[in-house]
Amino acid sequence: MHRIAVLALDDFATLDLGIPGQVFWVAEDAAGRRLYEVVTCTPGGRPVRGSGGFSVLPDHDLSALRTADTVVVTGIHDGSPLRDGTLAGEVRTALREAAGRSRLMSICTGAFVLASAGLLDGRPATTHWRHAARFTSLFPRVRLDPDVLFIDDGDLLTSAGVAAGLDLCLHVVRRDHGGEVANRVARRCVTPPWREGGQAQYIERPMPVPEGAGTAPTRAWMLERLGERLDLAAQARHARMSVRTFTRRFREETGVSPARWLVRQRVERARHLLETTDLPVDQVAALSGFGTAVSLRQHLHATVGVPPLAYRHTFRA
Repeated sequence: MHRIAVLALDDFATLDLGIPGQVFWVAEDAAGRRLYEVVTCTPGGRPVRGSGGFSVLPDHDLSALRTADTVVVTGIHDGSPLRDGTLAGEVRTALREAAGRSRLMSICTGAFVLASAGLLDGRPATTHWRHAARFTSLFPRVRLDPDVLFIDDGDLLTSAGVAAGLDLCLHVVRRDHGGEVANRVARRCVTPPWREGGQAQYIERPMPVPEGAGTAPTRAWMLERLGERLDLAAQARHARMSVRTFTRRFREETGVSPARWLVRQRVERARHLLETTDLPVDQVAALSGFGTAVSLRQHLHATVGVPPLAYRHTFRA
């Protein structure tokens, strides 16, 4: 069983602490066997106080990081990593030792903790949009992207603020065990399996108020026709908008362009078919709207890093 250690520090973000325990704890295989063990630890195993006016007494101290396959660092609302980019020696040492053997993840401002430990230098990362400017000033060597919901850099993953931790944890379940398992977890948590766009759509800034109907009906229409040719003009006609208005409204509502959204949906359809059917790759490509196996292979490799047959072999097994 994959062991996940969740590290909580003083003034932890309360939702951040609950997300990994909920998402990973309910992940099960088809036979109902749990796929992850989740433990929570703090420096010295001491109680830590959260932002919601309560304290948590963990079962473990930092030694839990030594046996963890994955370490999740929760966000904090205050503390030296946020104030001046420094970190207590025992936490810094424990994280740096874990980096050599474990997958590291952070939720929200947990990225400040990883960066304070020197683990994000030269790596792509994200954090809550509200703290992006402070993060950049404290850690100029980190390649911060403040617009995305999460970043997967292999053995190091970071998420944007608060609820984006759900997106990241579901992504990890999907990466580890495939779309069927991740979708079951999402249903248990009553949340979408993934959200389109990035946190740029949540940044506080003036946004035009859409007039009339939005693009949601057209997105639903597109999902029912992924195997068909869906050019931008056809999408705009269905929405009864000009191409320019449709493109603008679509990006306002989803955070991404219609083309990028459509590719993502088609990749997810292809992954589902590869995991749950024995259809030939050519047929999977046609049903998911990629047309040819070559096109499917290119898009799947760009998304998950493997070709269709390797993906099917991994997750059907």
